[in-house]
Amino acid sequence: MEESSHQSPTYSNFSSPPSSPSSQTPFSMDNLLGLLRIKVIRGINLAIRDVLTSDPYVVVKMGKQKLKTRVIKKDVNPEWNEDLTLCVQDPNLPVKLTVYDKDTFSLDDKMGYADFDIKPFLEAVKMHLVGLPNGTIVTKVMPGRKNCLSEESIVMVEDNKVVQNMILRLRDVECGEVELQLQWIDLPGAKRV
Repeated sequence: MEESSHQSPTYSNFSSPPSSPSSQTPFSMDNLLGLLRIKVIRGINLAIRDVLTSDPYVVVKMGKQKLKTRVIKKDVNPEWNEDLTLCVQDPNLPVKLTVYDKDTFSLDDKMGYADFDIKPFLEAVKMHLVGLPNGTIVTKVMPGRKNCLSEESIVMVEDNKVVQNMILRLRDVECGEVELQLQWIDLPGAKRV
């Protein structure tokens, strides 16, 4: 018994046989495309959920991953400037964002939600653009019924990296928007986008 367990595959090189249970783990390097850094920049005119203000924070989800920003006290125009990083395995999964008001003695109140598709951003990343001047626009994503964009979202080159700036209009709430910036991080050994 000991010998057979000793001969079981090791995964230090991040590869595993397709039929092994580890290939089905949430963050198998076999399926990992790279990392998506989401800079949650600020909230704009968020809903009031306390007496005169709110204590907002943002939760970002993609598949089973869930990350959140810190709480900004008493501010409906908070500036988080906080980076949240998701592992991307399936580029077809939407990123879901929900804003909450932190409450001390009750459940946190929802302050709206939004979701966005990363496929247009990944299409620009796939081009492997190098040496372009800062501010070069790669593509634009227009607001529409199928997305939460409040204005056109620009994918551009900034410091030799492809970034996407977006402002999302929150749904299921009387007002509020969240400004984000996406940036892609390639990982050695990961599948190429």
